[in-house]
Amino acid sequence: MYKYIKVAAGVIALAALVPAAASAVTGGQGGAGAACTSDGSEPTGHLLAKRIEKDINEALKGRDSVASVALYDRKTGIACAYDENRQQDAASVIKPVILGALLFQSKGPLTGEDDALARKMITASDNAAATTLWKKLSDLTNPSAPNPVKIQEFLDAAGMKNTILDKEGFWGLSQVTAADQLQLLKVFTYNSDTAAPVLPQEARAYALELMNHVQSDQRWGAPAGAPQNAVVHVKNGWLRRSDNPGVDPYDRLDWKVNSMAAFTGDDYDYGLVVLTENNRVPDGHPAESGWIYGIGTIEGVARAVHHDLYPEQSSSRRLQPTPQNLVKQLKLQPHQPR
Repeated sequence: MYKYIKVAAGVIALAALVPAAASAVTGGQGGAGAACTSDGSEPTGHLLAKRIEKDINEALKGRDSVASVALYDRKTGIACAYDENRQQDAASVIKPVILGALLFQSKGPLTGEDDALARKMITASDNAAATTLWKKLSDLTNPSAPNPVKIQEFLDAAGMKNTILDKEGFWGLSQVTAADQLQLLKVFTYNSDTAAPVLPQEARAYALELMNHVQSDQRWGAPAGAPQNAVVHVKNGWLRRSDNPGVDPYDRLDWKVNSMAAFTGDDYDYGLVVLTENNRVPDGHPAESGWIYGIGTIEGVARAVHHDLYPEQSSSRRLQPTPQNLVKQLKLQPHQPR
């Protein structure tokens, strides 16, 4: 929440499906760091942009996680990006993409089975529901390798140019970027009359409503530190790669931990995406410790962003799941290729 190791909602990828991000375990983040801009709509916009830029970099400093970050805030005119076009396994953050494609194809409100499946897929990160909808939106000429042509149509319409959909039915192996996932949040929260929306208002409201009702033990990550009076729309994804000899050494047993959220209500209108990998499990530590580390990286960035944008309203809460909830969520990882 992909040919199949039935573990819990994460994924494992074959080397051929992995972007050439690294050929060995190097640890830590490279690149030039975060870059934030202001559209000038606020007199203090430039200073705020520089502060957020600095604090994102500080939040990632010293972390072993390799992260990509994307942020927009329509109210302040702030936009931030940090390695935002780097591709990595989606895990369950592909599920809002499936939802968007379903709404795009339906041309109206979802009813009956589609509604039930969409709700299970988003609010409970149900993998069987996601697989059913993936197939519904695919060319099944080869049933063992569904071609998600209708999902691609939605990506094209939404301007999500760097997302690569898996063509073997392992939807969690699809490659996503922080920039494209942020674009999806913009599609869901679109509120302008200047151009025709990708999705009609009713469909956008439906998507946001489902993401607002994600079950409580899956609401960690990007919402950490968010204003307590904001309406939160979140979806997370997590997976641990296999130790299969065919998997690139960089990816073996690595945790991929992702979080995306939009914040609305009470004059809020912003979105944050943080994708992470290189969350290793130290020798002798429980398998889930890499997952917890990735969540910590995401929440460090999130708390910095929320505090800088809305210092008087932001919360200091950490949202990391309890050990009991971690065990429960481990059962939600997507299937993995052998």
